[in-house]
Amino acid sequence: MLTRIDHIGIACRDLDKTVEFYRATYGFEVFHTEVNEEQGVREAMLKINDTGDGGASYLQLLEPTRPDSAVGKWMEKNGEGVHHIAFGTADVDGDSEDIRAKGIRVLYEQPRIGSMGSRITFLHPKDCGGVLTELVTAAEPGEHGEH
Repeated sequence: MLTRIDHIGIACRDLDKTVEFYRATYGFEVFHTEVNEEQGVREAMLKINDTGDGGASYLQLLEPTRPDSAVGKWMEKNGEGVHHIAFGTADVDGDSEDIRAKGIRVLYEQPRIGSMGSRITFLHPKDCGGVLTELVTAAEPGEHGEH
């Protein structure tokens, strides 16, 4: 069962400049940073608030590290802006199978490792009203390094 908006992914050309915009404009601070070589992005997670289910809601700022990454290709067509929305779940495996059974294309056969050690998968935007949708099961506390 989906329990919260885990994060909204925002594609950007300059991660440091975009982080500074969100810090100066809204007061959001960086909770975690990492480079995901598999996905070809450098990212910063800005924590917005804690949620009632023990999770949190974030903005995920994504700067492509190479033009052939999914985010790099997306930015070539769309420019900077909202890339995807992610919903939190305690069971990404079960929820993705339930959603797949409803005829929605799930992009990964098995969930992959995402930000902060989470387990993730994506739903095809053409099956979700044009919105790239991610499902996220957060890592257990202490399983990821905060920077």
